[in-house]
Amino acid sequence: TLLPCIALRSGPAPWPPNMAISSQSEPKRRHKYKELEKSVKVEEIDGVKLVKNLAVKMEEMFRRKAEATRVGRLVEAAEEAHHQHEDNPDLQYEYFNAVLINEVDEEGNNVELGGEFLLEPNDHFNNLSVNLSLSVVQVPTNMYNKDPDIVNGVYWSEALNKVFVDNFERDPTLIWQYFGSAKGFFRQYPGVKWHPDEHGVIGFDCRNRKWYSMYIQAATSPKDVVILVDVSGSMKGLRLTIARQTVSSILDTLGDDDFFNIIAYNQEIHYVEPCLNGTLVRADRTNKDHFREHLDKLFAKGIGLLGDALTEAFTILNDFNQTGRGSVCSQAIMLVTDGATEMYDDVFEKYNWPERKVRIFPYLIGRESAFADNLKWMACANKGYFSQISTLADVQENVMRYLHVMSRPKVIDHEHDTVWTEAYVDSLNDKAGPSLMTTVAMPVFSTKNETKNQGILLGVVGTDIPLQELMKLIPKHMLGIHGYVFAITNNGYILTHPDLRPLYQEGQKRRKPNYSSVDLSEVEWEDKDDILRNAMVNRRTGTFSMEVMKTVDRGRRVLKMHNDYYYTDIKGTPFSVGVALSRGHGKYFFRGNVSVEAGMSLFIDKRLSTVGYETRELIHEHRHLTQIQAIKLFMTGRRPHLKCDRELIQEVLFDAVVTAPLEAYWTGLALNKSENSDKGVEITFLGTRTGLSRTKLFVAADQLSNQDFLTAEDKEGVFNADHFPLWYKRAAEQVPGTFLYSIPFSTARENKSVVLASTAIQLLDDRKSPIVAAVGIQMKLEFFQRKFWTACRQCTALDGKCSISCDNEDINCYLIDNNGFILVTEDQAQVLCTCLSRGKTMMVPCDTEYPAFVSERTIKETTGNIDCEGCIRSFVIQQIPSSNLFMVVVDNKCDCSSAPPVTMDPIEIMYILSSLKCDRLKFQKDRKKPESCHPFHPEFFSLRLKIVIVCYMSTLPPAGQN
Repeated sequence: TLLPCIALRSGPAPWPPNMAISSQSEPKRRHKYKELEKSVKVEEIDGVKLVKNLAVKMEEMFRRKAEATRVGRLVEAAEEAHHQHEDNPDLQYEYFNAVLINEVDEEGNNVELGGEFLLEPNDHFNNLSVNLSLSVVQVPTNMYNKDPDIVNGVYWSEALNKVFVDNFERDPTLIWQYFGSAKGFFRQYPGVKWHPDEHGVIGFDCRNRKWYSMYIQAATSPKDVVILVDVSGSMKGLRLTIARQTVSSILDTLGDDDFFNIIAYNQEIHYVEPCLNGTLVRADRTNKDHFREHLDKLFAKGIGLLGDALTEAFTILNDFNQTGRGSVCSQAIMLVTDGATEMYDDVFEKYNWPERKVRIFPYLIGRESAFADNLKWMACANKGYFSQISTLADVQENVMRYLHVMSRPKVIDHEHDTVWTEAYVDSLNDKAGPSLMTTVAMPVFSTKNETKNQGILLGVVGTDIPLQELMKLIPKHMLGIHGYVFAITNNGYILTHPDLRPLYQEGQKRRKPNYSSVDLSEVEWEDKDDILRNAMVNRRTGTFSMEVMKTVDRGRRVLKMHNDYYYTDIKGTPFSVGVALSRGHGKYFFRGNVSVEAGMSLFIDKRLSTVGYETRELIHEHRHLTQIQAIKLFMTGRRPHLKCDRELIQEVLFDAVVTAPLEAYWTGLALNKSENSDKGVEITFLGTRTGLSRTKLFVAADQLSNQDFLTAEDKEGVFNADHFPLWYKRAAEQVPGTFLYSIPFSTARENKSVVLASTAIQLLDDRKSPIVAAVGIQMKLEFFQRKFWTACRQCTALDGKCSISCDNEDINCYLIDNNGFILVTEDQAQVLCTCLSRGKTMMVPCDTEYPAFVSERTIKETTGNIDCEGCIRSFVIQQIPSSNLFMVVVDNKCDCSSAPPVTMDPIEIMYILSSLKCDRLKFQKDRKKPESCHPFHPEFFSLRLKIVIVCYMSTLPPAGQN
């Protein structure tokens, strides 16, 4: 009695309502490809060959970008300019200050260090107004614009302007080039005006940028660091604030190759994180943030027992080093205190002399200097450096000094190592839209004879590389519908991946915490043993396979598939690249061949989403060309210097010829008003494997309920190479010849609900052939629902009219899709929204879980019962043939409103057990350690030895005293 209208196919009304893409036309659509069978070739993709070829292309692209900073260009120019310059403390020099350019005073005159600076919008720089002839200089707000060190540095670094311009002319795909000075100023090309934030400040300091700090971290070599913090009673008020900021700044200087711990001491020793007693943890972003959260708990009252704290620190470093863990390179103890009553030479003699493997860096907090001599002695006697920090403004500058000491062994040898950053969002371009990029940077040294052996770092030069440039190299048309390319750093962090989502969905300019250090294991989570991740981190070449659940539609839907992974390293960089291909149709590629003339004749006014051509890759005189014009000129050989993908264009032309008859078919439907008299169907569309798309409107453009469903890439697509629209990807996983129906979530929120119906076109009849295209329609939801209810009411049973229908009050009828979302119900408030995720905004990184539902296609019908507090409700579910839909009929005799609705809200996984939290802190994933280690330098050591003797002699009592 609960099967009133399941046999919808027997009713006279068209159901499902496919209109322009009825299932009967499926063989006809495929027939066009069959007609050209002699010119069609289906081949299996060689994943190993594909990834190796891709790695070579990426290597070449990265090499070209790095060349702009190599010796011979920016580095050599900067070192030569400094070599020729003699510092002049009285130098007067007017330069273009990035904040002051084009500013005038009350009388209309240019302000000092401003001046007229020509700026013009440039599409290559996201339409920012720039000057392609000159660079500008930015000075941190806590520094004086006319400080002699700044003025002299700005003066000699003007020589970089010519090289900046020359680099850009050689490679027009370059964007920002710059020099970050060790003195703090920042020279940027092309010149652009800087504006304060909403608080009226510019907090930028180039030495805090990742590309600068990464070089410094590389130059200091991997290090194990113990931070000792004095939390005795005298550390209060401003001293407490300065001490906390000092510790935080020290943490900022540590990178993924470093290990650390923090110990507080007063009348006893306190580990900041008790579960990490006696060990060190990797200085990754998560661990550093964890320790920062505990800094406020450190400060108490009591007398500082520094000797015990030093003993503990030496013990940790020694024990940790002997196990082979940690950096196995440099070691240091950072001491943050407001004084030391003695020199603790007995501790140093026992644990650190004579080798002095552990450097000591004391930071004296406050203006008093009563104990400064003791702390200076500790630094001198242990190859360290003493700093006194009196104000918050002094913190950054003083903390940075230890890095220059630890980097000198490497700097003395003038090793121009290249460093690459992980992916980060370009803050300068935020107004023009977020853009992910990596930076390649190299150091600039003083080459003057008198300073050569002192290891003086002048600064770091760098250039940004938008990851879009990397993605342009990806042969998307050969990856199949679910295939993708991804790249990671030597630390396992994602450079690019379809599931890298660095910004919050709402308010797209807000970045997620730790967005730049998302580990591959967090997105390829089915790889429980990190086999794929570790192989790529260790720069191997190989293959890997596993069953995966691919989330789509922002995690609301799940596709089950089997992926094959192919991976290798990108030479000359710390990156590795991988290719994922889904088994079945995703492993096969389809090649067609038609004449250029036949294809180009059909191209006029047709939209393309992928043709392997980008305007910014062309030399200047070609930038005025449209996409179609460029393709035509390139394929006819009239502009051979255009950078186009000939193979991809050939396939696009083939698709254009094969799909051309659809235009006439759709036009006929549009003219036949009886087919769409109530304008229920709004648009029909087609997309091919190459990115070619065709559309036909059945209503006026301004009457479309949903106008963005054919967008080439969604709002987050700029961060990855995921290129097929959702309706295409989901249709491909349906049984060939069946239709996929869904309601876009965005339209449900806006009360402009539509239904998309699509089906994939497969060349052959088995799942080992490629999906060559997908077609679909968009119809109004009310039209779709009306068709459904009409079919239900006209339902007939085998022995006559149905004895019960959805009009009966005793039952509720629903139409749901294969993921459990409601498309049709009598209660319109339940459409889609019963399972709609409300998308909680998580302000901190966390592990979450949420339910997702996927139907089992082999089950055609099922029945069951629901217990509602002792009242039993019966239900039946049956598949709708040739679709992803299910009819659900439930009896209505019980009130189940007390049961909570099923939502897809993420639920945070709480790690309550302290042991589990501690295990997560201690667990360290594989990282590729730097191959070189420079803890000391012979010349540097002899210099320090002299200083130690002087410092030691200065502590001796005057003659005649004991």
